[in-house]
This record gives sequence, C-alpha cells and structure tokens, in this order.
Amino acid sequence: MDPIYTALLTFLFLALYLGLGTWIFIALMMVGLTTLSVVLDFPLSRIGSIMKGTMWRTASTWELAAVPMFIFMGELIFRTDISDRLFRGLAPWTHLIPGKLLHCNIAGCTLFAAVSGSSTATTATVGKITMTELDRRGYDTNLAMGSLAGAGSLGLMIPPSISMIIFGVLAEESITDLFAAGVLPGLLISGLYSLYVVFRAVTGDVVPAAEQESRFTPRDYAKSLLDLAPVLSLMVIVLGGIYTGVATPSEAAALGFAASVVLTIVMGQFTWSIFLESLAGATRITCMVITILVAAAFMSSAMAYLHVPQEIAKLIVAMNLGPVGLIILIGVFYILLGMFLDGLSIMVMTLPITLPLIIAAGWDPVWFGIFLVIMIELGLITPPIGFNLFVLQGITGRPIGQIARAAVPFFFLMLLSAIIITVFPEIVLWLPDVLFGAD
Repeated sequence: MDPIYTALLTFLFLALYLGLGTWIFIALMMVGLTTLSVVLDFPLSRIGSIMKGTMWRTASTWELAAVPMFIFMGELIFRTDISDRLFRGLAPWTHLIPGKLLHCNIAGCTLFAAVSGSSTATTATVGKITMTELDRRGYDTNLAMGSLAGAGSLGLMIPPSISMIIFGVLAEESITDLFAAGVLPGLLISGLYSLYVVFRAVTGDVVPAAEQESRFTPRDYAKSLLDLAPVLSLMVIVLGGIYTGVATPSEAAALGFAASVVLTIVMGQFTWSIFLESLAGATRITCMVITILVAAAFMSSAMAYLHVPQEIAKLIVAMNLGPVGLIILIGVFYILLGMFLDGLSIMVMTLPITLPLIIAAGWDPVWFGIFLVIMIELGLITPPIGFNLFVLQGITGRPIGQIARAAVPFFFLMLLSAIIITVFPEIVLWLPDVLFGAD
C-alpha cells in the first residue's frame, strides 16, 4: 500500500478511536496494533515483541525520573498558601506599573512556572487568589481572565518544564539546554503580556479609581520580599542547581521536592493529609503522562515500519517550501491540532515526522523544542479543547465563550513571540551557548 494512503488510514483509525471516546493512550495503542496487523499483516507475536521493546525503552529512560518529582512538588505547593503570599508579595511592586494588580497574573505565573512545570497547575494556583482579589477590587474582568489564561501557559515554557523533559527524551536532546533555551522566550512572552496590559491601562478604564490612589510604605516593600521568599528560594534551588552544573534535571527535581517539603514544614502547613493528597495527585498525573508517552512511542514505531514519516517528509520536501515556509506550515499544523488534542499527545504523535524535517531544513532541534512548546501553549487557550480555559471556567464560573474571547489578544501576542524567535533564533540559543557552550 502507498505510504501516503497508509498515513491517511492511520489518522482515520486514530480519529475513529478518539471519536468513540476511547482513552488517548488506548487509542494510540490500538492504532499501532491495527496498522501493523491490518496493513503489514504482522503476526501478534511480532507485534507483541515490538510493543514490549518500545514501551520498555521509553518508560525506562532516566530523564523521565524528573517528571514525577516536579509534579509532586507542584501538587504540594498548590495545597499551601504560597499563592496568597505570591499575590501579597507582588502587589506593592505591580502598583508601580500602569495596570497595577493585573500584572500579578503575569508576574505570578512567571514566577510560579519556575517551580511548577505545568501550565494547568500554574493557572489554577495563581488564579485561585488573583481572580478573587481582582474581581473584588473592581478590575476589568475580561482583561484579568485573558491575562491569566495566557500567562498560565508559561508553566510549559519557564523551566522546569515537563513538556521540555518529554521533548528532550523523544528528540534525544539535552534537557539542561532546553531549560536554558526556554528562559528568554518565556520572559519575552511575559513582557509582551505586560506591555499589552500597560497599553490597555493607559488607553482605557481597566483599573478602578480606588486602586489608583493606593500607596505602599517602605515597610510594605520589605515585607513583600518575605512573602516572595518561598517561591524565590525554590527557584534558586532547582534552577540554580541545574545551571551551575551541581545537579542534573532529575537530581534538581528531587532537591526541589525535598525543599518544598521542608518549606511547608517551616511554614507550619505540612500535614500527612496534604502530603497524601499531593502524592495521589502526582501519581495520577504521572501515570497519565507516562502511559500516553509509551503508547505514542509504540504508535510511532508502527508508523516507522510503515515508512509514514519518510514518505510525508518526501512529500513536504517536494513542495520546496524553504526553512521559513516549512516552519509556517508546521506552525499552522500544530495550531489546528491544538484545537482538538492536548499538548503531550500532539508532541509524542507528531515529533517523529516533524523533527527530521526541521533538522533537514537547517533549524536547531533545541530551537524547535521551544517553538513547539509555544505552539502547544497556543492550544491551551484555543477552543474547543483549551485546558487553561476550562481551568479558568472552574475558578470564575464564567461562560467558556467569554473566557475564550478574553484570551484572544494573548493568543496573538504569543503567536507574535513565535514569529520573533523565528526571525531571531538567537533569543532561544544564546543562553544555552553562554552557560554550556555551543554544541
């Protein structure tokens, strides 16, 4: 059978299984099983051997040890009052900027992302306090929701990022390099969001009059640093350990988790109930991530046996798009996928096809990892399957349509950041080169 028709048949099987409401990891396994047995007529014994070898190699990758630790750390922090402290700590400083407390969404997500690794955890943790406070004080609701939806996605970009760990494992790239590469693009996105809020504050009525008169004393600024200390200390331990070379990402994850336990004890908030709830939450999320990863690895192996990636690559090469044209095509492809699938599934299903094309076109794979994370972030605020939108709906109780419309400006700002790093890839690659040297 022609590989192109095989590819269409593969995607048809995937659409069928997902359309039946099958769990994603089962759908991926069934696609691999169906294509190998129906198209290639492999016996079940050979399919079982392929499945066993592929799944074991993927699940036993050492770098994945960081995933449950970072998730556990985020779950534990989520159940403390760190989000309250974060808001109180940022409030005096954001009052110096037009837009005032609206910047707490952006700055809070940027800081919390550096200890979380998850966009939904970042959105939920920061949003559970900021949205209540901003609504109570009379700030523009749509701008508050939109800024939180957009900034919450930084949980995937600002290291440590679970998505970057998965990309590093699949692409066989340095996770440390990926973490360093995500810093400046993450700050770029955060800066664009803040500039937009400043613009809206200067040109419109988004800040209540009572807030314009608020004043903070030097004592308030000093106290704010104490409130920010928990998050900042975890950032120093995790990222400092990685960037100084003292710890690998997996070791830094373990250090970060241990530090978060000590921190909750020092703050007087540690209980066995919270610990066990965090453990249960981390176990659920980790199992979800790993099962999708190993199932997608099996489906990717099946596609390799069918020569699907090679044939699709030949088809795209024949289009003679050039490096920039290829990036535009792949970017549109990922944005469309992000409307219907979660980011992890998109990454593990498509990377065997897109990564060889990117490398052949001359793009750096570390740069592509950051570009791909931005594309996944766009999917988080794109209906109908935008996880950050649903998290915000749970926090605010607002209609999903209103939240999606509020997020539109931040969607385009994030898209602008993707364009900027495409035109200036040095934004992504400069810090890894400075810290670890060019490859």
